[in-house]
Amino acid sequence: MKSAVVLLPGLNRDRDMIAALTKISGKPPVTVWQTDSEIPDVDLVVIPGGFSYGDYLRCGAIGARMPVMRAVAEKAARGVMVMGVCNGFQILLEAGLLPGALMRNASLRFVCREVKLEVANANTAFTRRYAPGQVIRCPVAHHDGNYFADAETLARLEGEGRVVFRYAEGTNPNGSINDIAGIINENGNVLGLMPHPEDLIEAAHGGMDGRPLFEGLVGRAA
Repeated sequence: MKSAVVLLPGLNRDRDMIAALTKISGKPPVTVWQTDSEIPDVDLVVIPGGFSYGDYLRCGAIGARMPVMRAVAEKAARGVMVMGVCNGFQILLEAGLLPGALMRNASLRFVCREVKLEVANANTAFTRRYAPGQVIRCPVAHHDGNYFADAETLARLEGEGRVVFRYAEGTNPNGSINDIAGIINENGNVLGLMPHPEDLIEAAHGGMDGRPLFEGLVGRAA
């Protein structure tokens, strides 16, 4: 699998993502900078987590307007897999590649801990190595992860099976509506999620619950 990782000032989880993609695919991803207007021929583009541009204005608002995001949108329109994690999810929403918004956590506090996720839809390229309804462990680290969508959008997401991950067993860390932790676009090739699967892919991390997500993408591109 050929992959690319988007770099923006303040995205501080890029090394974690690069390490995960390298370890599981066997190939280091290329990196693309904020001012790049083109992305090489790849199977997957990832926007990692962090605090792009210091989260000024709104989280992800500035990052979403960088030239590289036009290139990401073009890749997504062509069917290339795109994943945004944490701040990357916020950027995808601000760029209009996914619906809804991410607000301050209900506690108004930064949350950094492990949660449990239910695989709400295992019939996607991102979740095909999981079982339907499987509950996995995953770390979170965010201040603005409270997902919200209007009633019409929410009904469409639920009705079309586009809610991919939910916080399970009372571990919702931010107040997200319907316990939503991750969603996909209509075509099923753009995923946004708040938790960090790249930080739970080997025994040294204390578990490998995030590994099947990446292995499924590698197998799809093989």
